[in-house]
Amino acid sequence: MSDSKIDNDTLICSIVRWFDAYATKDIDGDTNRMEIDWLRAAPFIALHFAVLFVFVVGWSPIAVAVAIILYAVRMFAITGFYHRYFSHRAFKTSRITQFIFSVIGASAVQRGPLWWASHHRLHHRNSDKGSDQHSPKQHGFLWSHTGWFLAKQNFPSRLDYIKDFAKFPELKFIDRYDVFIPIILGMSLFIFGEVLYNLYPELNTNGWQMFIWGFVISTIVLNHITFTINSLAHTIGSRRFDTNDDSRNNWFLAIFTFGEGWHNNHHFYPNSARQGFLWWEIDLTYYILKSFEKVGLVWDLKELPARVKDQIALIQVLK
Repeated sequence: MSDSKIDNDTLICSIVRWFDAYATKDIDGDTNRMEIDWLRAAPFIALHFAVLFVFVVGWSPIAVAVAIILYAVRMFAITGFYHRYFSHRAFKTSRITQFIFSVIGASAVQRGPLWWASHHRLHHRNSDKGSDQHSPKQHGFLWSHTGWFLAKQNFPSRLDYIKDFAKFPELKFIDRYDVFIPIILGMSLFIFGEVLYNLYPELNTNGWQMFIWGFVISTIVLNHITFTINSLAHTIGSRRFDTNDDSRNNWFLAIFTFGEGWHNNHHFYPNSARQGFLWWEIDLTYYILKSFEKVGLVWDLKELPARVKDQIALIQVLK
């Protein structure tokens, strides 16, 4: 096969994968190379440049409020469901609820639930070892923060590691066509802004402003704060437990990631629905899950076993 033929096939394959994440035809073994597929990554990069349009559209209280609300709702979908439910099965829920929060999670532009959870399970198997794809110890800070999920070898969902949820066709559909939910969210925000512009001009917003704040800025902030758990939470913070990795507890990250910053806790006992083990370790995701439990949306939240509580108590005494 000529080089030009390979280049053309690679180009077409990368573009197709924008819309169909399961279009996994490999060109020259491209999914086994630890290098960034710049064409496939182009929409993600373009989203960052789109932030600059804030200087064109300006701001309004309602646009900023929508951005904050969408940050919070989608952050919970990632931390509560993509992470604690799909990755670790820390509680149980209904098929309808898991579908709803998989849709909300996909709107965060962090790929589908099966992709996210399968790669996270791989991370726990190999945390901070050579085969951990987002270890800052092994690959550097920038690669652990953003580079790894743009690499050719990490684009496919590792369905062998997520067979328990891959059996649901609706989850596989969301996972395969993960790009369409963010597109729908972005279009909906633009329409919402235009409706407000025409019905309530005193709000000083419009479609483009709502799109930039509600989708672009909210998504970029959400993503990079989420990514800090791979990068900063393995480099900066304290270590209560002597785990076989470099995971750290970082109270500052825990606030903005709704409890994910208690990362050393999590790596010591990953099956717990609660990651802030002590009363003062704020874990918003756990509090929301407990409220969901009260109304029957989730149940059987996995709590810390007695042996872990005893070990924590001993550590506190010895400090």
